[in-house]
Amino acid sequence: MSTVHISELLPETRVFPPSPEFAAEANVQAEEYDRAAADPVAWWEEQAERLRWTERWRTAHRFVPAQRPDGSLQPPEIAWFEGGRLNVAVNCVDRHVDAGLGDRVAFHFEGEPGDRRSLTYAELQREVSRAANALEALGVGAGDRVVVYLPVLLETVVVTLAIARIGAVHSLVFGGFSAEALRFRVADTEAKLVVTTDGQHRRGRAVPVKAAVDEAVAGLEHVEHVLVVRRTGDDVAMTAGRDVWWHDVVDTADDVHEAPSFDAEHPLFVIYTSGTTGRPKGVVHTSGGYLVQASWTHWALFDAKPDDVYWCTADLAWVTAHTYALYGPLSNAATSVLYEGTPDTPRRTRHLEIIERYGVTTYYTAPTLIRTLATWFPDGPPAGSDLRSVRLLGTVGEAINPAAWMWFREHLGGGSAPVVDTWWQSETGAAIVAPLPGVVPGKPGSATRALPGLTVRVVDEGGAEVGPGQGGLLVVDGTWPAMARTLWRDPQRFLSAYWARFAEQGWYVAGDGARKDADGDLVVLGRIDEVVNVSGHRLSTIEIESALVAHPAVGEAAVTGVADPLTGEAVTAFVIPASDARDLEAVLRAHVAAVIGPIAKPKHVHVVRDLPKTRSGKILRRLLRDLAEGRPLGDTTSLQDPEGPRRIAEQLAAERGE
Repeated sequence: MSTVHISELLPETRVFPPSPEFAAEANVQAEEYDRAAADPVAWWEEQAERLRWTERWRTAHRFVPAQRPDGSLQPPEIAWFEGGRLNVAVNCVDRHVDAGLGDRVAFHFEGEPGDRRSLTYAELQREVSRAANALEALGVGAGDRVVVYLPVLLETVVVTLAIARIGAVHSLVFGGFSAEALRFRVADTEAKLVVTTDGQHRRGRAVPVKAAVDEAVAGLEHVEHVLVVRRTGDDVAMTAGRDVWWHDVVDTADDVHEAPSFDAEHPLFVIYTSGTTGRPKGVVHTSGGYLVQASWTHWALFDAKPDDVYWCTADLAWVTAHTYALYGPLSNAATSVLYEGTPDTPRRTRHLEIIERYGVTTYYTAPTLIRTLATWFPDGPPAGSDLRSVRLLGTVGEAINPAAWMWFREHLGGGSAPVVDTWWQSETGAAIVAPLPGVVPGKPGSATRALPGLTVRVVDEGGAEVGPGQGGLLVVDGTWPAMARTLWRDPQRFLSAYWARFAEQGWYVAGDGARKDADGDLVVLGRIDEVVNVSGHRLSTIEIESALVAHPAVGEAAVTGVADPLTGEAVTAFVIPASDARDLEAVLRAHVAAVIGPIAKPKHVHVVRDLPKTRSGKILRRLLRDLAEGRPLGDTTSLQDPEGPRRIAEQLAAERGE
């Protein structure tokens, strides 16, 4: 790559400040930025005091950079609150019960078939204690790894907290992954226990699960037990001596458990990044620093109030839910919603109904779902929908198109709710860039600025900061409490993937492109390797997609670059139509040329039924490039619909006359 400069295509000028009423009552005020900047380590220590520690830390922060004094490179050493001891589960459950909040609802759960249950903090404490006792009876102890292969259920929450309570290490795996993908994670972590279900509800039908687990663990001698939750009532094979039912060992266990404490740097979980090529990376997060930042950022970004009803729609296996459906909200004694199923089962209004039923005040979801809702309801929710409870919105997963941002604010937020657009990664552990909702004006398509205690830069390939409107590499300066400490069993990959490029400066390399606008606000432009280079112009796929989605005939769009003998690469767009439109290719090419300019006009526009997305909602643009260029595809089991790429490939072949 000769340069990382990325052209500015769609400058955004719309700004939406918080209302005076919201700003006056916000949890965090503007002076927090200056307080944190004056002494970031001391400021993070102040946030750590929000938690219960059994022993105070000796050293607040230690960072040994990747580049050593002699110029050699080694994986960096990162630690926060060393010597401090705490129990993560106690901070998320027990201390709230001790504070008299036992009757507060922790979760309103709704299953896809319509079953519902609300669980208080006192009930959650008892259930977590039972599960912790059961895990210990199964031989699981501190440092052991447990793979959790479950859908969004209360049992998923309970067992995750129980694993943390006894000091074991959890690795949650999406319940729709293939046996092959599950086996890799079980084998890589050398898990002692796998937790799963007999089946799960998906798109209106019961889907078997247990047989896939049996296939995944076959021959893995380190797997001592498989713990099975009865969810669908399917008949499943149970291996004697290995498989046990949840209702036999957890529901019958003692509901009192004495929780030990662990060092702040004790590992809490391993989460694997998804992808269609290469070996998944096992990102390792530890306990103290992670919980400190998860807790404070949830409280600050979502302006958490005691009477809020908060809903993060992410599947519990994704890092979004680890931080902002489990540990962040629970550490703040929040009342949350859990929903097992898909947003269109049995009706496209399912999410709207859930918001109304529980009085959801804070709704945090992915741009993919926002675009889908906007496609279903372009003029807003159907008549009779009551979304007046919503006071704050959040978005996560990838950059959000300005058109989707505006629809979100106007139609789900009543034209006044702040939109908290968060940028972060599995590796960062918690939000890095986002607007504090009572302080920073919202700007469509912009995550705005780094949160207090954090510093981000946009730099060129040599490390020089680029000017306003120019694009470059997004880096984070230094370290922060919630960041990954290493990659599971692969510290050298941790070095090469994130630290080696700017080792001299001590910067974390995110792998995303970004630019800062005239106000200094950040616009994330997507993965740097997904930029399209047309005749020497490096164009952001996100911004071309934003132009396409802004057209009323387009519901969703994905853009990639395809090799071209004349221009080096050609802009190629895949679009899902929002309505029946004729000559859509010509219409959209002209639209992009008018909105951005001829240089960004797609050479090819393919109208498709769906797009290849990971389970967390990210569109895999590199996979689209492989499809467009006719290359063989790698493993697609991490996709929402593993068969989707095959259908697109058949369509492209038909278009080429093959």
